[in-house]
Amino acid sequence: MAPHQQYYSLQLFILFTFFLHFPIFTNSQSFIGVNYGQVADNLPAPEATAKLLQSTSIGKVRMYGADPAIIRALANTGIGIVIGAANGDIPALASDPNYATQWVNSNVLAYPDSNIIVITVGNEVMTAVDQSLVSLCLPAMQNVQNALNAASLGGKIKVSTVHSMAVLAASDPPSSATFNSGFSDTMRSLLKFHSANGSPFMINPYPFFAYQSDTRPETLAFCLFQPNAGRVDSGNGIKYMNMFDAQLDAVRSALNAMGFKDIEIVVAETGWAYKGDVNEAGPSVDNAKAYNGNLINHLRSKVGTPLMPGKSVDTYIFALYDENLKPGPGSERSFGLFKPDLSMTYDVGLSKNSQTPTSPTTPTTPTIPSPSQTTGWCVPKPGVSDAQLQSNLDYVCSQGLDCGPIQPGGACFEPNTVAAHAAYAMNLLYQTAGRNPWNCDFLQTATLTSNNPSYNNCIYPGGR
Repeated sequence: MAPHQQYYSLQLFILFTFFLHFPIFTNSQSFIGVNYGQVADNLPAPEATAKLLQSTSIGKVRMYGADPAIIRALANTGIGIVIGAANGDIPALASDPNYATQWVNSNVLAYPDSNIIVITVGNEVMTAVDQSLVSLCLPAMQNVQNALNAASLGGKIKVSTVHSMAVLAASDPPSSATFNSGFSDTMRSLLKFHSANGSPFMINPYPFFAYQSDTRPETLAFCLFQPNAGRVDSGNGIKYMNMFDAQLDAVRSALNAMGFKDIEIVVAETGWAYKGDVNEAGPSVDNAKAYNGNLINHLRSKVGTPLMPGKSVDTYIFALYDENLKPGPGSERSFGLFKPDLSMTYDVGLSKNSQTPTSPTTPTTPTIPSPSQTTGWCVPKPGVSDAQLQSNLDYVCSQGLDCGPIQPGGACFEPNTVAAHAAYAMNLLYQTAGRNPWNCDFLQTATLTSNNPSYNNCIYPGGR
């Protein structure tokens, strides 16, 4: 193992151990955000949405515009708000400083009790059909920044714009990533703005779309944070165990290559559709639940990525609700974490009550069991090959969990077989990752049992 890999593994273990002993699920978490799209005709009232958000650990909300009713509803909640100037506003913002001042007055200063933290000027402008906006984006951002500075809000509210992953010329392997040369000069000027103002580079990584272009089972596992063999970056030898980290580190590499190591990255959108058309690969409730649930656990662990260890990148999950009026394939209308009646589409552990469950209000709003209510251990199914079990074993021990008991001299080292070691490791991941059904899946090679697999001095955690 290379020195940097040993260091990263140590950091994983230290941070994961801290996370396990000092859980913070019950509070809002600033690094967990959600996108609040409004291309729909059946959304609940903003006041009801504000109460819903306060019942969760979601700490930030990103809007695509600046809806006054929503901004008002979120006043005095402590929830951070990202508001957006539409692509159509960019020409006026770029050409007229007074327009930018009026925009800030109307959409920011009018709401002193609302915690507006970022203004996004445009969405995926660099790769938009209307390329005339590319050269106008930065002047628009500068005028908005000047308007904030004039209102003494320049240090409090950041100005940014949101990019698709298509701004990268390549992203695989992550260490080789660079920005598309077609707008490298524009990007450099934009990054200078971010660096000077301490504002984040906002990106939309979607492992969901990566899987749709490569539908191999191992790619699905890699995208869903599930056990897989990993992918080694040929440039630096780092093994990536999930697509999310690989995509973020590709962005980090591209920023570093241009000399902007100080710019923070924010994930403006990421998510997984729970339903889609029959010809779409990937959408399902199980996959969406696995992606978003494992993503949230990954963020909460504060492990970070190989190139950005020890911290959680602010991540806005797409989306709060389905948007039933959006065009395109069925998946476009099926990303919502919650339904218009405020019930969960599926449970990924965002509720503040999910660690201390009460009786669900309806059968469609299950809660995650508390450790005291959890029964069973996660073990391999009979007949699984040693090759698959070895893959499971490698995956678990790469996640920073304590595999010491199955190392030489450990209490569970004997019998020294792949099957025995994998059984201990698979159960360890299940018990520490939330005891959700998808945490005992391992590409359908695992099952739950009520029989305690502990033996001699080898104690398997969990079970009641």
